Amino acid sequence: MPPSPRFLPGLLGLLAALVLAGCATVPEPAAPMTRHGDEILVAGEFFRIGTPVVLWIDPGGYDAYRVERRFSPLGEAGWESSREAVRGLRTPNRFGLRREGLSPEEIERVRGGGWNLELLQRVVDQFVIHYDATGTSRETFRVLHDVVGLSCHFLLDLDGTLYQTLDLKERAWHATTSNSRSVGVEIANVGSYPVDGDNPFSTWYARDAGGGTRITLPDHLGDGGLRTPGFVARPARPDPVTGPIHGREVTQYDFTPEQYEALIRLTAALCRIFPLLACDYPRDADGKLVTGRLPDDELAAFRGLIGHYHIQSNKIDPGPAFDWDRVLDGARELLQSPPPRPTAPSRPGRHRF
Repeated sequence: MPPSPRFLPGLLGLLAALVLAGCATVPEPAAPMTRHGDEILVAGEFFRIGTPVVLWIDPGGYDAYRVERRFSPLGEAGWESSREAVRGLRTPNRFGLRREGLSPEEIERVRGGGWNLELLQRVVDQFVIHYDATGTSRETFRVLHDVVGLSCHFLLDLDGTLYQTLDLKERAWHATTSNSRSVGVEIANVGSYPVDGDNPFSTWYARDAGGGTRITLPDHLGDGGLRTPGFVARPARPDPVTGPIHGREVTQYDFTPEQYEALIRLTAALCRIFPLLACDYPRDADGKLVTGRLPDDELAAFRGLIGHYHIQSNKIDPGPAFDWDRVLDGARELLQSPPPRPTAPSRPGRHRF
């Protein structure tokens, strides 16, 4: 039966509304996607984490995909010149392919760039915390990329700016046996030193008249490449922190409050993105932080936040000053709240910030 004439205007109006709604969902050609400046990239997808992030594709970013050295003269930066000039550069690439736990068919797929989020979530279950020992993220990238031919997914500067140098699908070279299963961050900090040995603290730290401590960059670093104009970096605690790593007492100044706040947000984001990544650190039988290398079987079984020294007995980062509980408590609190809104509409079945 045809519709009654008195219903036709309503039907026509409904059809017009549906047509207009459909048109509204189609973006105009070359419409730019909105960026917020707090996104990380995971298997080609943007996730907002609520703290400033500079990607390798952004102005001022650090690009670990580049073969050329970043801080040498342009005419000498290519691979052939770099290989002759720098003994530590053994290959044009500073990263590799995650293979462990993948079938031959999956390896063949991802070697051509065919990662998706679900596959990466099966692989990543550790977040490795480093200090960089160079003191600034710019200097860290220079050493990693131009001198020793290594990489790390994230660099965290003194002012809390987070730099991402590679998509998290890549196997960054930062933690030997844990490279295939981990994401890594290098936090700007001059490092920890034996209590009975030499250290650079007198060059890097100074007391204010009021008794506070500030970080003083050596002259050869200039402004250090910090993105925050006029930023004065201060350790979260004014005095050095001493504690055992591998059974030996070492001392270190703390990280900055801005670094802790950024790291808390990154940690919460990674623990939400990667279901196998527990928001916890290695503990002994009494529930206390392990301060040495984990036995092979415990390292293989561990999932969560882990220090470089938990993986290698010749490493002592992130040192005794790193406040594990501050990071975990903050991240766990964030995990109880809704995530930030996504940069772009999610595809069905995708959990995005």
